[in-house]
Amino acid sequence: MKGEIIAIISILIFAVAFVVVSSTGSFEWGGADDEAGDVIAELNPEFEPIVQPLWEPPSGEIESLFFSLQAAIGGLIIGYFLGFYKGKQ
Repeated sequence: MKGEIIAIISILIFAVAFVVVSSTGSFEWGGADDEAGDVIAELNPEFEPIVQPLWEPPSGEIESLFFSLQAAIGGLIIGYFLGFYKGKQ
C-alpha cells in the first residue's frame, strides 16, 4: 500500500510539472551537444572540430529512436542484474 501511494504521488507531481511547463510558453527540445556547441562557438568562433562523425542519422526521429533503444537496452541490463541479485538472496 505504501508503494502505491508513493507511485501515485510521483505521477501527480510529474503531471503537475508537465502542465505548468507546457502552459508557460513554447519550448524547443535540445540536447547537451547543441548547448555545448553554442558555448564553444561563443567562446572561440574559429574553433574547428578535430573529428567528424562517421555517420549521421537521416532525421531527428531516427536519432530519437536510437537514443530510446539505447535507454531501453541499458534499462533491461540494469533490471536483469538487479533481479538476478535480488533472486539470489
